Amino acid sequence: MTAKAAALREQGVDIVTLSQGEPDFDTPETVQQAGIAAIRNGRTRYTPVAGVKPLREAIRDKLSRDNGLDYDIDQITVGCGAKQIVFNGLFATLDPGDEVIIPAPCWVSYPDMVRLAGGEPVLVPCRERFGFKLKPEDFEAAITPRTKWLMLNSPNNPTGAVYSRRELAALAEVLRRHPHVHVLCDDIYEKLVYDVPFTTMAEAAPDLIDRVLTVNGVSKSSAMTGWRLGYGAGPKDLIKAMNTIQGQTASHTSSISQYAAIEAIAGNQDYVTEFVTAFARRRDLVVEQINQAEGLSCRTPDGAFYVFVNCAGVIGKATAGGKVIEDDMGFAMYLLEEFCVAVVPGSGFMASPYVRISYAASEEELRRACGRILAACTALFESEKTREQSKKTA
Repeated sequence: MTAKAAALREQGVDIVTLSQGEPDFDTPETVQQAGIAAIRNGRTRYTPVAGVKPLREAIRDKLSRDNGLDYDIDQITVGCGAKQIVFNGLFATLDPGDEVIIPAPCWVSYPDMVRLAGGEPVLVPCRERFGFKLKPEDFEAAITPRTKWLMLNSPNNPTGAVYSRRELAALAEVLRRHPHVHVLCDDIYEKLVYDVPFTTMAEAAPDLIDRVLTVNGVSKSSAMTGWRLGYGAGPKDLIKAMNTIQGQTASHTSSISQYAAIEAIAGNQDYVTEFVTAFARRRDLVVEQINQAEGLSCRTPDGAFYVFVNCAGVIGKATAGGKVIEDDMGFAMYLLEEFCVAVVPGSGFMASPYVRISYAASEEELRRACGRILAACTALFESEKTREQSKKTA
């Protein structure tokens, strides 16, 4: 959707893009300067596969300071974004036919990464009325002897759902009954929480730390998506295997990014508070506006920078031109082609009928986009009324 929106924009169409999965802020100045200093100081050569020692030490200290987790630096690996860390973890552990439980809605890449690593994704629907979160009984029902991993993403993309410590503890009780199941925690949106304090699984259930791979990075919290730096912490044997895989693929992420990330992780992070304050204000704006649109509804997300919009009320409606909105993809295309707003259909996140709206955009853009979305919904219902009246007249 972002690519299609960009193509239309190049043709001169006024598109408001709410499909992006990255902060619209610049990388903080202190982090930029750390990257520049790395270049000027000759930090431009190969590094160890697992990452430079000062960065892994900064990550170790961060995990201890923020999450109460104690790791040695040889239990920490650095990669080309959290995405590569997730893939390395799966590739290092999955045999053909091994199963990975993925609560859905989920990030679009999870199922395909599991398949690429030879495993079988097992999608467990998480219903809106339960906050889009995995319930312990549904988790246990999905476990088989071939289950290798549970993948948890909190705060969640695309729903913004955040698991509380109590909810994680309930899932941990299930895990204790099934010692062959491990947990991959994608915590990339950790810092972007609003109403629920962040907790990660290894923190909520420290006795399970040897069965947990904790994944994080600087992309979202420090507006460094293009720097491509993520990290993972877990059992020593797993991290060693992941490093072996990375050594034969990417070798390591950019040396410049690594030294900039030291500042992002260990330096002053006052900018994070500014990011969260701005995102919370934007979130409230979007939620208020969307819930005024006929046929749409949404929950208030607790984290990340997405609103997951239920569009069931517009499915089956027809446009003024007579085209029926058959599913969330059809609704997303309708918004893009007729009202110049780019969102992402929920089917891409294994959940329908929903669309994802990113509020990583200026308030001005969000107001323009929401105004267009409200107009789009109004047009659908007005068209329906017009057709009904025409039938009565006939």
